[in-house]
Amino acid sequence: MSDIKRLFDEQGFYLAKGVFKPDQVAALERDFDRIVAQLLASGETVDATWDGGQAAKLARASDVILHTHNVQKYSRTWLNAFLGDRFLDVAEAILGPDIVLHHSKLFQKPSETGSPFPMHQDWPYFPTVHDSMIAGIIHVSDATDAMGCLRVYPGSHRLGRIEGADGRRENAVLDRYPIEEATVIEAEAGDVVFFHYFTLHGSMPNRSERVRKTVLCQLYAGTDRVEDGNRHPDERMVLRGWNHNISRAAAGEAA
Repeated sequence: MSDIKRLFDEQGFYLAKGVFKPDQVAALERDFDRIVAQLLASGETVDATWDGGQAAKLARASDVILHTHNVQKYSRTWLNAFLGDRFLDVAEAILGPDIVLHHSKLFQKPSETGSPFPMHQDWPYFPTVHDSMIAGIIHVSDATDAMGCLRVYPGSHRLGRIEGADGRRENAVLDRYPIEEATVIEAEAGDVVFFHYFTLHGSMPNRSERVRKTVLCQLYAGTDRVEDGNRHPDERMVLRGWNHNISRAAAGEAA
């Protein structure tokens, strides 16, 4: 596990191969598809395609990406995935023994019309005091370059907080890191890509004939906490170890 931490600290990401076995992936995909069907039947707006000029440079008007937060509120199978030893062992190698789930989110990029995400950092959306926040992308399907898989700039986490790097607006720093030149991180079903929330990342459209299915978990160390005043959903669910900053008020607070 020491190699995981070393590689993550050097590159700002780590591709963990085969975290979920084929039978687990099949069960996760079954519930993934069930969640998508429930979303589509709900009549709610479920397209998470970004607006703004940066996305418009990459997307077509017909592009969509299906999305919901917190799949563990739909499915016990997905909660079990977040509690799985193989998943948490890698997360612990990066974060330490205390691991808190901030939130999860489902993304389905349809074939041929799957929306892109411009290059960005995640920290502007849910900054933490000690900047321990990481993401773990669980691949329910394969993700190839043609399917709009993750792209990153290795080592870019060392840039720290870039103001205005949310990917929705023009940014002089991000302009120096075009998505076309970023490193392509292809993955297979069952793999998990972990990356720091400073790491510059994005994804191109899905123009393939296959659907790309992923669930992303945002995790932070139990010794850390989200900065005051942030309104993003924060589940504060302890997946392993202890939450050192939870309080009576925070534990009962509505998201």
